[in-house]
Amino acid sequence: MFKPTDHAFVICAYGESPFLEECITSLKAQTRKATVLLATSTPNPHIKALCDQYAIPCIPGKPGGGIAADWNHALSVAKTPLITIAHQDDTYEPAYLEEMLEMANSSRNPLLYFTNYGELRNGKRVDENRLLRIKRAMLSPLKKQRNRPSVFTRRRILSLGSPICCPSVTLIASRIHTPLFKSEFKSNLDWQTWAELAREEGEFLYNPHILMHHRIHEGSETTRIIEDEGREGEDLRMLQQFWPIPLAKLINKVYAKGQKSNRE
Repeated sequence: MFKPTDHAFVICAYGESPFLEECITSLKAQTRKATVLLATSTPNPHIKALCDQYAIPCIPGKPGGGIAADWNHALSVAKTPLITIAHQDDTYEPAYLEEMLEMANSSRNPLLYFTNYGELRNGKRVDENRLLRIKRAMLSPLKKQRNRPSVFTRRRILSLGSPICCPSVTLIASRIHTPLFKSEFKSNLDWQTWAELAREEGEFLYNPHILMHHRIHEGSETTRIIEDEGREGEDLRMLQQFWPIPLAKLINKVYAKGQKSNRE
């Protein structure tokens, strides 16, 4: 049985985010006592001050390695069986840890846990929009327990895009190979990782409750990649792992329209 002490939130911090403290306080407000660490490749007075204020260990990593290196470093600093990489701009609902433990303990062979999510836009929560509804529809088969261990179901879901919100994910340390995240992608390294894990034996545990909020803002790395059109090329490369090239190109055109909501 997993206990709260078997889990760690590792905040992946970069630069001087004005939203970092909000992320920290949401983790400190969990209904179960949470272990919170912070990993950063850009140590600075802003991060240090917040870590000191909230008594959070700050573990620096090597600078200049990109997102994959930062996320892999975040994974390496946690020595617990369960790890959640918390993104510095996002927030978590108080019941995230409690409900994660309940679902993980209900599974005979957990492989990946993740939750439904909402967005933060201009400081306000947005729990319903077109893109969120599409992602929830894609994930709906995983609400049924019999589909959780199905490689076919998981691969089919991921063949149309990645509806899994990366910061909502809790990883089971014993089920992952390091380095987990590959540097060949700037934006889709999480999609690639979930697609690889989907081939493994075990259960994808999807909690349909909205238990975290992902911030959409102009300074985010995802928004920057979309604006320089790097995201569309990466999406096509991922879709070609599931579909013949002509069909992958067609799906990618539809998928690209949905990504525009990240900046609308």
